[in-house]
Amino acid sequence: MARPSILYVTDLTYPARGRRYGDEDVHLSAELRTDFAVALCHPLDAAGLMDSFDGVVVRNSGPVLHYQAEYDAFRAEALRRSTPVFNELTGRADMAGKQYLLDLSAAGHPVIPTVGTAADLGRLPEAPEYVVKPMLGADSIGLEFVAPERLAERLAGHCGAGGVLVQPRIDFRYEVSFYFVDREFQYALHTPDREVRWELAPYRPGRDDLAFAQHFVDWNTIDHGIQRVDACRTPEGDLLLVELEDLNPYLSLDLLETGQRERFAAATKDSLRRLLAR
Repeated sequence: MARPSILYVTDLTYPARGRRYGDEDVHLSAELRTDFAVALCHPLDAAGLMDSFDGVVVRNSGPVLHYQAEYDAFRAEALRRSTPVFNELTGRADMAGKQYLLDLSAAGHPVIPTVGTAADLGRLPEAPEYVVKPMLGADSIGLEFVAPERLAERLAGHCGAGGVLVQPRIDFRYEVSFYFVDREFQYALHTPDREVRWELAPYRPGRDDLAFAQHFVDWNTIDHGIQRVDACRTPEGDLLLVELEDLNPYLSLDLLETGQRERFAAATKDSLRRLLAR
């Protein structure tokens, strides 16, 4: 019986800081090949090739803002053809920009306080410095640290999807990331040195940690796909959401023990089979 065919979208040469996109995707695509016929392609080629495959897996394809028009064309064509895409194109977190941080903050969820207009700056706690980032940003592109007296000026003229959002610069103990396939927790990693974002170590989450991460995965509208919940631990011990990555999260699979990697690959293959059979 012929194996289902997968178009695996990746940019093997993207120069990610502290991460090796190519290595991770070479190894993960090899794991998938035991159950699927897999072909790798660059994100710029995905729209033109996907019609020849049973499904598409979008992995380490780099920030889509570098090729926004091509990504929009791929997304529109996949939706038009009802092509199964992993992650599903229904996500409402980073897949759709940063609006979700504004919405979650306004609704009282445990996220870093976030606003998007000068009129709302009074809703933020006082801080010696603030973070300003593009609504459609990724990979820290366009991120600025701004003094309080410059905030209103910096926000002038920015609004909507093309604008910016503002957060207080949080004094945190460390960052921690929780990795899920579909809605099932797989593993967690954290930053022992908070100054080095991509030097990660294994993290054993407690019950409250898992409930925190599960809350955001369940809030999102993806049934089939990989999500990474990024959070920071405040000096008081609370977790606050930094980002919910639901488009193409880097997985740091090289840091896992062999058994963990095998279980993650098995969960990913199971999810893909369910997606293609739907």
